[in-house]
Amino acid sequence: MDTIIARKMWGTLEPFHAMVYFAPEATDEYAAVGLNRRGAHYLASRAAPMGPVGPEIVYATFFGFSAAAIRRYVPECWENTTPEAVVAARFRVADRALRRILDAEVDNPEMARVAEVALEAAAACPTVGRPLFAAHASVSPPPEPHLALWHAITLLREFRGDGHNAALVVRAIEPVTAQAWYSATPGGGNRGFYSKSRGHTEDAWTTADASLIDLGYIDGAGELTKLGLEMREDLEQDTDRAAMAPWLAIGEERCDWLRAAVRPWSRTIVAAGGLGPVLG
Repeated sequence: MDTIIARKMWGTLEPFHAMVYFAPEATDEYAAVGLNRRGAHYLASRAAPMGPVGPEIVYATFFGFSAAAIRRYVPECWENTTPEAVVAARFRVADRALRRILDAEVDNPEMARVAEVALEAAAACPTVGRPLFAAHASVSPPPEPHLALWHAITLLREFRGDGHNAALVVRAIEPVTAQAWYSATPGGGNRGFYSKSRGHTEDAWTTADASLIDLGYIDGAGELTKLGLEMREDLEQDTDRAAMAPWLAIGEERCDWLRAAVRPWSRTIVAAGGLGPVLG
């Protein structure tokens, strides 16, 4: 099986998971469990399966954030809530957001079969060397098919993410440099969004750009060079190879079937503005 399938699977499935970070339903659901600061929503909800961890663990596993940004919310976020309460709140956010965006499709009988295949793929992922994936894999999937599917896709993206971080570490790419490189890549997303949300200072971004220029990955105007694009593809190929376990487990035919099943739901999410800040 060609390893490009891992990237294709991620591209199709990711919106189904990622909409939870931008859902307006998050405000009151997280506030109800003691997370009143908006900046804590992403950090606490994604870190919660690891337990009440400190900023050092979050910084190490999330990779892309500045340490200062994380320390603004962690460990303070655990003073008024528990990881278990945050995990439950996150599922409620996903439930409400998916019901709002997908409407009647949430009750599509096909959803249960899709969730079953996605969970089978996720169950084939080894946990060794994948701390964030391992933590999320310790959470039991909800009985509702649309939430079981959301949970499975969460596991699959965290599995890929841990492998991607390892590939960056091997290349000695710092977190802010990784964000700058990704933002310069066609289709890489909105630099302004990543600059604000990841908490890196202007000086840090300037240093990252200088590092990428020294590597020959971007030019003086901040545009990706031919070498930068080639090295980006090399990075993604390593990420793909490290992410193959779930797709080899279910086979190419069911990979294609899973992509085809989730694609219209992901497109609906994107069309509804579910990933607006990233794509804007």
